[in-house]
Amino acid sequence: MRSRFTLAAIAAVLMLSPSAPSLGAAGPVAPYVTAAVADSNRPQANKDLDALRHPAEMLAATGILPGNKVVEFVPGGGYNTRLLSKVVGPMGRVYSIELSGFPDRFKDQIKPVTDNPAYSNVTVLVQDAAQLKTPEPVDVVWVSENYHDFKNMGPFATDTNAMNKAVFAALKPGGLYVINDYAAAAGSGVRDTQMLHRIDPAVIRQEVTSAGFMLESQSNVLANPNDKHTERSHQGDDQVFLRFRKPR
Repeated sequence: MRSRFTLAAIAAVLMLSPSAPSLGAAGPVAPYVTAAVADSNRPQANKDLDALRHPAEMLAATGILPGNKVVEFVPGGGYNTRLLSKVVGPMGRVYSIELSGFPDRFKDQIKPVTDNPAYSNVTVLVQDAAQLKTPEPVDVVWVSENYHDFKNMGPFATDTNAMNKAVFAALKPGGLYVINDYAAAAGSGVRDTQMLHRIDPAVIRQEVTSAGFMLESQSNVLANPNDKHTERSHQGDDQVFLRFRKPR
């Protein structure tokens, strides 16, 4: 556990969700996660972010396994996509969802990944997030740092309740729905999604469990107790990390 994960951080998360079934940093990092982070095909720009994004701990907390079929919303430049591709391996599949309303310049950011044969198990799907359809039932759906964006005006705008129901339908029984995002102050709801790019974790928990999911665990792998939640979010700021499960 990193030094910044102090008792204060744990106490803060407990106050945020006293009913969470489990709490803490991810367990031991599996060799396939270590290998994904060490992948020689990852660009240096991605590696330079690792000190802030903690990819090994983050991947361990997701529960994603080799051979899994995984959906990731909004791949951006592919930081998570490359990692996921190597974790799931040749028997797995990564479906990267670009939103229908995105301009081409945004959608094209993932091309260096999909054009690279090293990541041949990645498929890009252009869809409305609220109407998610996958070619096959999937094991995991991951929304990383974007749930708050779906609450905002512009190309991200999404009915998150409809999206959560679509995610539920796309997952296999027992499948995982993982969400990490920048935390806003407790009780702030969606007040800060547009200006500060943060969201009250209670909003995520309420909406996702209302779609039929069970909150299985939450982790402090991306927590930062020094973040005051009063400024626009940046890499390294306090993030909530929630793992939900579809009942079997």
